[in-house]
Amino acid sequence: MTTRARSSLLILSAAMAILALVAVAARGPRAVALDYSGPIAGWDAYGGDAGGTRYSPLTQITRDNVRALEVAWTYRTGDVSDGSVHARKSAFQTTPILFRGTLYLSTAFSRVVALDPETGAEKWTYDPGLDLTVFYAEHLTSRGVTAWTDPDSAPDAPCAARIFLPVLDARIVALDAVTGRPCAEFGENGQVDLKIDVGEIDEGQYVLTSPPVVVDAVLVTGSAIGDNRRVDSERGIVRGYDARTGELRWKWDPIPRTPSADAWGEWTPEAAARTGGGNAWAPLAADPERGLVFVPTGSASPDFYGGERPGSNRHANSVVALRAATGEVVWSYQVVHHDLWDYDVASQPLLADVPVGGRLVPAVIQPTKMGHVFVLHRETGEPLFPIEERAVPASDVPGERASPTQPFPTHPAPLLPERFTPDSAWGLTPWDRRVCREKLAALRYDGPFTPPSFEGTLIVPSYVGGSNWGSAAYDPRRHLLVLNLNRGASSARLLPRDEWERELRGPRRRDGEYGAQLGTPYGVYREHVLMGPLGVPCTPPPWGLLVAVDMETGEKKWQVPLGTIRDAAPLPLPIRLGVPNMGGPLVTASGLVFIAAALDNYLRAFDIETGEELWKGRLPAGGQATPMTYRLRPDGKQYVVIAAGGHGAFLNDLGDHVVAFALKERRR
Repeated sequence: MTTRARSSLLILSAAMAILALVAVAARGPRAVALDYSGPIAGWDAYGGDAGGTRYSPLTQITRDNVRALEVAWTYRTGDVSDGSVHARKSAFQTTPILFRGTLYLSTAFSRVVALDPETGAEKWTYDPGLDLTVFYAEHLTSRGVTAWTDPDSAPDAPCAARIFLPVLDARIVALDAVTGRPCAEFGENGQVDLKIDVGEIDEGQYVLTSPPVVVDAVLVTGSAIGDNRRVDSERGIVRGYDARTGELRWKWDPIPRTPSADAWGEWTPEAAARTGGGNAWAPLAADPERGLVFVPTGSASPDFYGGERPGSNRHANSVVALRAATGEVVWSYQVVHHDLWDYDVASQPLLADVPVGGRLVPAVIQPTKMGHVFVLHRETGEPLFPIEERAVPASDVPGERASPTQPFPTHPAPLLPERFTPDSAWGLTPWDRRVCREKLAALRYDGPFTPPSFEGTLIVPSYVGGSNWGSAAYDPRRHLLVLNLNRGASSARLLPRDEWERELRGPRRRDGEYGAQLGTPYGVYREHVLMGPLGVPCTPPPWGLLVAVDMETGEKKWQVPLGTIRDAAPLPLPIRLGVPNMGGPLVTASGLVFIAAALDNYLRAFDIETGEELWKGRLPAGGQATPMTYRLRPDGKQYVVIAAGGHGAFLNDLGDHVVAFALKERRR
């Protein structure tokens, strides 16, 4: 870049930054008269309700007054890690819940904090003693806790109301919701250990990050497993425990282990006995009225080579309905056959009634990393809208047998571009665009689901997402589905075992991630996001989107870029390029979408009808979490609360803050 061009860029950046600051100052919080006539409502589960709709009926904060939002209180957990002292960086992903007038959340170190929801004052904390010296498969993280009231206990009895904590080291702890003390009658001294009957465990690679669900006194949980280590990795068993005693009621393995297991006939006996994974690491959803739990499963092990696990690999990469009382498979729908791209079902299933043929039908809406949205009948698993099996590219790797077809929903149509050419490469300058174009041209790409190869394969959409664990939100009045998407590309290259060893330990080692894939002939090298020499994605912006889909027509109602590079670049450009994001949205009856998730340190509010950004509130760190909202009493304020702690993988601002916003009230 020439000196003149660099100077021009600096001047432009400074001018835009000044204009942005002036605009923000001009529309700062203005006091408003509060409307106390609307409903009161809480947020009693990770996804707002058991079905994960992330919808609130609250109406005090509206499109007209949202600019009067200001910080009401801030609480700091003290649990943050930049990796210099502890083995891993933190990723503060929790969504608090409101239960019996108290706000409960889990910290990045798997502690539980109980807060006064109107002041942020601490009521109690509980520390399960997580070993922070272990290098866990996930960053130091926890997405939340689960609340349950025992209908058979006296209301004031100890542990009549419980908080279930998923601990990163694969334990579940039951706590008295009032005192924070462990419920001694649950498991052993208040906890159950999931590291039983899952095969050989590599330290820190079998973990728990998402909250369980409870249906009719049965506590159901999945697990998270480190990727690409070996074929016989830990088993992705889903378990149902007695919510009172912690006794194991049932367990279900997505991979059939015996001839009597469901889907046994679709696996070879050797693969069924040996293959690990298929686990449900994303949050589960539940339909208590139907007694069903909906399980999003990941890939069978390992992610990028399936020669040791021929076939479709059912029930991996599926949404599975289980009978909560017994663990029986009611139905299963596979969204990716024989996964070779790390296309886990990473989003919580969303349960809603959607309009079909003029009537409302109980549905499971399943967003995916590929930008596909599957809409299935909640009771049968049958598609409510057409899904086509389309031919996809074959593998050219010896021993691999890729699925000849993959399912493509047509309603809604795929939400991300599914075709990409090197000519589409993007860069800030002609030089880095040329480097990106050459990088992309060297990779194999024959369209969606191009299998991993020896020369390296372009994976579009990226296995980062599409939609990830933040999932989606659903407005039942407008029948709008709102979700945030990553829009980028990844790559995966298979290397014969000896070559993989030489590259891993030699001077040719690259900056991406190496996976051993032990038990196969090949290791894998992958890049999560394909970047140019200036540290900017090689794919054109926007790299992050917020999208609304009309579920009655299946059409996009709107899409807008999500976030800026203000807190991620040397020059704090406020340009809305749309950036990579982790977290999710919530929607309110008043027509607002609240979301942070992006690389910059903001919580934003959008108009659900148009996608217009109406407000943004500055956060002290990255908001890689999903917000929640509540109003406690008829004369009370509506609060919007988010965890602001950043994400170690994003290289953004880390923190330990819980921030509550409310309207600034005009003095009478």
